Amino acid sequence: MVENCPECDRPLARIDVPADLREFAPDGAPIVGCCPRCLRTFAADASEDTDVDGGDSGANADLPPAIPDGDGGVALLLALGRLDSLATNRPAIQSLVEAAEAAGVDVFLALDRLAADESVDAHADLARRRRQLETLLE
Repeated sequence: MVENCPECDRPLARIDVPADLREFAPDGAPIVGCCPRCLRTFAADASEDTDVDGGDSGANADLPPAIPDGDGGVALLLALGRLDSLATNRPAIQSLVEAAEAAGVDVFLALDRLAADESVDAHADLARRRRQLETLLE
């Protein structure tokens, strides 16, 4: 597994991916590593020890505060990881946004907060992608 982000060299937060979202995870992985700085996601080795126990405890502790805990936060993270290409990833992004919203996440509020967070330097322009997502999801 990649322990640090290849782009930012930051330690990755390990996130347990619920079974119904694994088709959207990198390589269908049951655990992903997410960079708290650029918000890229990477497949993680499920055999390694982890303190993640289902996504509802402190699993997101190393991530920006705008990322909610639980399955909705995982769906949001997986969607963020695909924002580099809305055209190519449109069906997956739509499904992930719907899953996040069904879990109670205000996706657009989270995007606004992430865009304003100075500790985040996302791999995609979040303010621009937010506007594009609004159009895409209408």
